[in-house]
Amino acid sequence: MKNENSSNPKYLVDTDWLEQNLSDPNLRIFECTVNNAMNPDPVQGKTHPFVFSDDRANYNNKHVPGAGYIDILADLSDPASDLPMMVPSSEQFAKAMAGYGISSDNLVVLYSTPGQWAARVWWMLRSFGFENAVILSGGLPKWISEGRPVSSEVSTYEKGNFAAKQRPGAFVGKEEVLAAIDDKDTVIINALPAMMHSGQGGGVFGRKGRITGSVNVPFGTLHDPDTDAYLPIEQIRKTFDAVNVGDAKQIILYCGAGIGSSNDAFGLAMLGYDNISIYDASLFEWGNDSTLPMEEG
Repeated sequence: MKNENSSNPKYLVDTDWLEQNLSDPNLRIFECTVNNAMNPDPVQGKTHPFVFSDDRANYNNKHVPGAGYIDILADLSDPASDLPMMVPSSEQFAKAMAGYGISSDNLVVLYSTPGQWAARVWWMLRSFGFENAVILSGGLPKWISEGRPVSSEVSTYEKGNFAAKQRPGAFVGKEEVLAAIDDKDTVIINALPAMMHSGQGGGVFGRKGRITGSVNVPFGTLHDPDTDAYLPIEQIRKTFDAVNVGDAKQIILYCGAGIGSSNDAFGLAMLGYDNISIYDASLFEWGNDSTLPMEEG
C-alpha cells in the first residue's frame, strides 16, 4: 500500500530541524558512512569491484555535534557470511543498537556521505521492528555548506534497551528472487547505475549486466546532484512510476551488496510502500553463480 498524499515524508528531516533540536535528550544522532574504493585484488573465486573500510577517521575530525559513529562493517554485518555486509542476526543487531545507546522511545537521526549508508542502517532498524528512525537529508556536506556547527569530540550515549523483532520479508534470498522473475505481480529493481545495469561499464560483480527481467532505478537518482539531499517526494514518485512499480504485490530490490538498494527501499517507504524486500546478497552472490540468469543490453 502507498500513501499518494505524502508531501512531508516522516522518515526525513532537514538541517534546520536538526540544528533546532540538537539539545533534545531523546535524540540519538549517528554518522554511518563507510568508505569504498576500487578493489585491486578481488577475493579468490569471486569478483567484487570494491574494498570497504570504516570512516571513523573523518568522523573523528568533523561531525554533527553530539553524533556518535555506527560502524556497519564491525557491528552490523554478519561475521559468519562470506558475503560483505550481510544483515546480522537479531541478537547481534540488538546488542549493537543497545550498545550505541538506542532504546525503544528514542528518535534516531542517521546521516552519511553519500546517503545510502544511512539508508542501510535505517532499513536494518526497520527490519528489526524499530520505526522511530529518520535520515538527515544532505548529510554532513549540506550541514557544513550551510555554516552549521561541527565537533571533533567523540560522542557516545548510555547503553539502551533495544529489543529486536524481525519484520517478515524485509530481506530475501536468491530463491525468492528466482521465483519472482516470472511473477507478473512482482517488480525486481536494480539500484546500481544505468551502465552497470546494462552491462556496458562500471564495476562488475562476477558477470556483467542485471538479474533477468529487472528494471533500473539507480540509487543516486533520488538525490539532488549538488547537495545530495533527497529530491522532492513528487520527483521520487515519478522516478518509480517510470518503471511501473504501480500496485505491484511485491517489490524486490538489489544492487551489488545490499547498500544502494537500501536507498531505493527508503525512497519507496517515503512513498508509502510497505511491500518492499531487499535481496541482501545481491549481485555479489548472483553475479558469481553461473546457474542464476542474467542479461545485458
